Amino acid sequence: MISIHTKCLFCLNHYFSLKLSLLKLIINQEINPHVDQWEAEGTFPAHKIFKILGSAGFLGVSKPVEYGGMGLDFSYSVAVAEELGNIRCGGIPMAIGVQSDMATPALARFGSAELKKEFLLPSIMGDKVACLGVSEVGAGSDVSSIMTKAVREGDELVINGGKMWTTTGTQADWMCLLANTSDGPPHRNKSLICLPLNLPGVHIARKIDKIGMWSSDTAEVVFDDVRVPCKNIIGQEGMGFTYQMLQFQEERLWAVANILTKMDNIIQDTIEYTRQRKIFKQPVLYHQSVHFRLAELQTEVELLRSLLHCATALYIKGNDVTKLASMAKLKGGRLAREVGDSCLQYWGGMGFTSDVLVSRFYRDSRLMSIGGGADEVMLGIICKYMDMLPK
Repeated sequence: MISIHTKCLFCLNHYFSLKLSLLKLIINQEINPHVDQWEAEGTFPAHKIFKILGSAGFLGVSKPVEYGGMGLDFSYSVAVAEELGNIRCGGIPMAIGVQSDMATPALARFGSAELKKEFLLPSIMGDKVACLGVSEVGAGSDVSSIMTKAVREGDELVINGGKMWTTTGTQADWMCLLANTSDGPPHRNKSLICLPLNLPGVHIARKIDKIGMWSSDTAEVVFDDVRVPCKNIIGQEGMGFTYQMLQFQEERLWAVANILTKMDNIIQDTIEYTRQRKIFKQPVLYHQSVHFRLAELQTEVELLRSLLHCATALYIKGNDVTKLASMAKLKGGRLAREVGDSCLQYWGGMGFTSDVLVSRFYRDSRLMSIGGGADEVMLGIICKYMDMLPK
């Protein structure tokens, strides 16, 4: 006999599978038909797409119901990330992930009711576009070295500095900004701040040209005596570094989930292409070196999927999964490079054109080993948790 709890879980999962079918429909009708155009233009209409996704409930799956979310655990966000992997580029799902699971987790968890109403609710509904302001010219993966300052003057913070590689930065309405709010130790002097980007002193210095992720606009943002109320600090002042490290857990798991589906698709596309393409009077796929390599790559993808689901299960139970998330992020970046390189090779000259998905994946996926913490930083975190870093 099925328990009431199991019945409820069964109904929830059935309902969510229907939601994912809706997401697939949105991707196929509202996004994929326009991806080539948005890639060529170097941007996509974030407000339009986010409003569609927000109205359908996909920007706040694990966020509080009272602020427009679905109130589900993070495993459902992972499921959404996996489905978004069917978008035929890397830039658009990355921007969606920033909105849903990278710029808003700390606000949802630690922000005041006033801040949640002003920034979280419209972000979940798709009425405002959010971005994350952490990296700087001299501080990417080394978050503790950021230089942007927010100095208290009465009831206001005066912000000076700048942020680099800001996803959706040219379109965003507000930024989850990490800034130094005191001169204390670097891990205890930072705060996360909700910063509207229409304020005097906020300048979009430039739109950054990139080797991949073309459809996602990326900006350098400069702050010149920007004033915001002190109440815009998320949670406790000085806890920003800790809050951002918690956000990184979800960011890294989300990124792995998203790229898993992309790797599945690239491997399958390559199987289909090499079955049709002939060399020396037989399909390329029939060469043992080719079908063995594709089998090996798919095996690696499945192993990474198991690690992701294990880390996610532990995370929703309240465990610290920093080590596992870092391992998954490290493996995800490196495996994506392997998949992209190996599969592109089997496409031959066609793989070196911009006409096929494998070439887009090849250039887009390179960011996985850099963004959200470089491979070397992931290795350092893993070594720290293994208690083998030099003291």
